[in-house]
Amino acid sequence: MVDSLSPDERSKRMSLVRSKDTKPELVVRRLVHSLRYRYRLHDSTLPGRPDLVFKSKRKAIFVHGCFWHRHGEECVLTRVPKSRLDFWKSKFAENARRDQEKQEALHALGWDFLIIWECQLKDLDHLTRRVRDFLG
Repeated sequence: MVDSLSPDERSKRMSLVRSKDTKPELVVRRLVHSLRYRYRLHDSTLPGRPDLVFKSKRKAIFVHGCFWHRHGEECVLTRVPKSRLDFWKSKFAENARRDQEKQEALHALGWDFLIIWECQLKDLDHLTRRVRDFLG
């Protein structure tokens, strides 16, 4: 199947995809702040550059987009593009491999981490309990 956008249009669209300060990340940051926890952002000294870092607790939170990080087949946000399937399968497999590698490295350093998926932001009460239990 042929891409419906020209290479320049596709490049412009992909350049709009953010790696930090995404809407899901901002929701989680507001929630954590409302619980009166303080954190650092995107600590580059830690494997995977976690989105929220709680150094004194040796805990970190990753906010993953379901599309890019492949939440699972049951998640409606984990759709598969219709064109360039070989490229996307390779891209998604590499993302998953890299996520696993960084999480294992973080754990090996004695850090605990929580992954919050984009689709889990729909139930903020449940998410609040998860964050509180994780950080508590």
